[in-house]
Amino acid sequence: MPTQSRNTLSPHEIELRLSLSGGSMVSQDSRRPAATVMRDLLAAESQDAVAWKEWSEPGRAGVQMHVLYATEPPQEAVAFLVRYSPGAHGDLHRHLGYELMFVLAGEMVTGKGALYRTGDLVIEAPGSVHQITTETGFTVLAVREAPTVPMTGAR
Repeated sequence: MPTQSRNTLSPHEIELRLSLSGGSMVSQDSRRPAATVMRDLLAAESQDAVAWKEWSEPGRAGVQMHVLYATEPPQEAVAFLVRYSPGAHGDLHRHLGYELMFVLAGEMVTGKGALYRTGDLVIEAPGSVHQITTETGFTVLAVREAPTVPMTGAR
């Protein structure tokens, strides 16, 4: 059975520190939390409680986002929650790195007509091109390891 060093917190200690701090543990680098916890994110009520911001870009309409983290160059990774309202669409873009999307709610459609529903996990490869749309609306957890490049030909 593995032993814990003095610098390792037990699951109970982590839970206690999270509850005392309102959901975030502060790392030794006090500028950012060591952990952020969003509970029951599959529930509509939890998704509604997120601090959403309008995502305004050319070719994008009806989309909100909540950034979970973003890193600085040279490796510009970002994780975020994205919410598309019914009838919304994103911009046509090419991926410079991998993108992982986990559908938390609703139905997401790619420009190639592929339909993804709640519980589906989609991984786009570097160089892939797509435009996301929806008739019903959806929410995803997205993680990009690199930025995207806008393409022409979007809506």
